Amino acid sequence: MSKSPAHTWPYYLVNAITGYRIVTVPLLLWLLFTGRYDLFRWGIALSFFTDFIDGFLARAFRVTSVAGTRLDSVGDDLTIAVALTGLIVQFPDFIRTHLWMLMLLAVLFLLQTGYAFFRYKKMSSFHTWLAKTAAILQGVFLILTFFTGRPDTTLFYTATFVTAIELVEEIILVYLLPQWRINVHSIFHVLRENKKTAS
Repeated sequence: MSKSPAHTWPYYLVNAITGYRIVTVPLLLWLLFTGRYDLFRWGIALSFFTDFIDGFLARAFRVTSVAGTRLDSVGDDLTIAVALTGLIVQFPDFIRTHLWMLMLLAVLFLLQTGYAFFRYKKMSSFHTWLAKTAAILQGVFLILTFFTGRPDTTLFYTATFVTAIELVEEIILVYLLPQWRINVHSIFHVLRENKKTAS
């Protein structure tokens, strides 16, 4: 009898790579607050790289799972939180100038998370195309900032705009989907599904 995808070595490999982003959070924060910025930026870069590679391997080996998707969402959120902490510590003037934009994203994130908990009793893990695009833009902005020592304002605005649109889309998806789901491509796919069901 063949093994299920959840009991194969690619499954454990992918989840181990995802888990790396979670277990290294304390180390990254320690590096940041002890002034080891060179090691911190390389650690952040590696965390963002694992975000790309675990998704690629999961699709390549066809070992996507609900548990893996939820773990990936936690890893993503923690990576962004640590990177933003690094931005606050190393570039406080930039943060003060653009605080209102970051506060807007924080409000949208809390609204989306709270609505998901209200409806599903847990965080959403839609992993939409917009979410993946926003994650790439966020990662590029943050990594370039830490390595060049200068935040790129245009890239920051672009990443912020796409992230805001992505969070609004996820709020709408929570409204449209009565049941918790993973790997929802976009709101347009859901509307198309609902139209087919209605007809």
